[in-house]
Amino acid sequence: MKCIYCQGIDNKVVDSRPSEDNTAIRRRRECLNCGRRFTTYEKVEELPIMVIKKDGRREPFDSMKISHGVRKACEKRPVSAQSINQLVTDIEHAVNNLLLPEVESTRIGEMVMERLKDMDEVAYVRFASVYRQFTDVNTFIIEIEKLLGTAAKPQV
Repeated sequence: MKCIYCQGIDNKVVDSRPSEDNTAIRRRRECLNCGRRFTTYEKVEELPIMVIKKDGRREPFDSMKISHGVRKACEKRPVSAQSINQLVTDIEHAVNNLLLPEVESTRIGEMVMERLKDMDEVAYVRFASVYRQFTDVNTFIIEIEKLLGTAAKPQV
């Protein structure tokens, strides 16, 4: 690691601890050349995951797109920002845990809808209407009937 002050490459680690969000290791280093201290962060290198869109295009996975879509679906609903952030984090972890270089957008959309269904049914229908491109009222009715059918089943 090169010293940010003198550009020397000889240094030692003085302190090492997890970052506040536990996604990196924070290291305090001391340059053996000039004696000054500086901080570095060590993160796991993530492999880029490509999303295969419905039209065949490929683009890098972006959790902000999920966040934007879920926030729109939850607009004016009693869903906390913390719940939305947790949903997005869960989806991001699930996609990373697939250990695939490419994932279909439909698979990600289904993951989102499955979690939204448990969180808020209105937000679920809103998200589904955009995601599945509902074209008329009948499509809404069919989706709501499916939702009511699953809600009416007794828990065993």
